[in-house]
Amino acid sequence: MLVYIILIIFFIVAIIFWELIVSEGTHLGKRFVVWLYDLAASQYERIKQFDNQWEQQFLARPVASVLGSLEDPLVLDVGAGTGRLAKGLFQLENIRAKVICLEPSVKMSKIGRNQTPDNDAEWVRAWAVPLPFLESSFDLVASLEILEFTPDPRQTLAEMARVLRPDGYLLMTNRVGREARWILGKTFSRKEFPDVLEEAGFDTVEVFPWQVTYDLIWARRKSDSSRGNTG
Repeated sequence: MLVYIILIIFFIVAIIFWELIVSEGTHLGKRFVVWLYDLAASQYERIKQFDNQWEQQFLARPVASVLGSLEDPLVLDVGAGTGRLAKGLFQLENIRAKVICLEPSVKMSKIGRNQTPDNDAEWVRAWAVPLPFLESSFDLVASLEILEFTPDPRQTLAEMARVLRPDGYLLMTNRVGREARWILGKTFSRKEFPDVLEEAGFDTVEVFPWQVTYDLIWARRKSDSSRGNTG
């Protein structure tokens, strides 16, 4: 009898660990995920251990390079967290862009507002689906380490394609670490993800190994002509 009780306790603990630590509550709904991030907001950057040199090399400078050829570019960061992208981007010189930081967590947004310039970064509290913006509004949409925590990742991708201008840029991550398979129904393999992006309305997909748990993805929204040809 004692053995069965121990096994039941072990099973319950394993389920809790899987859902709260590995999956970060994603199977319990978007409001639960946001609640967890509100709880962890004050420790978020310490937990993530962001390296400024790394952020500049792999995020800020590539984004600045893309935006440099555009006049008054508009950027959307879906799931901006504490303003990782905007903070890194505006540390560079001569950045002429507006970044809309979309984040549903009140406490994460509060920290992010204090770390990003008021004139160049605007914070919006909203969900990834639906995005509260008109079609073809942005030159670049970024979404880092949040896709697997949205209720329907494919719908999230479709929304990001909708608000991008034709030939606009997508910068995002794909969870590929060994724990990704346990985030049930929310992750995609390296092999299938380019096809998932194409179905959502993107092409010119480039995949770069980035971290142990994530790949970094660059893609572009299909032009109107190519969307018509594939439809």
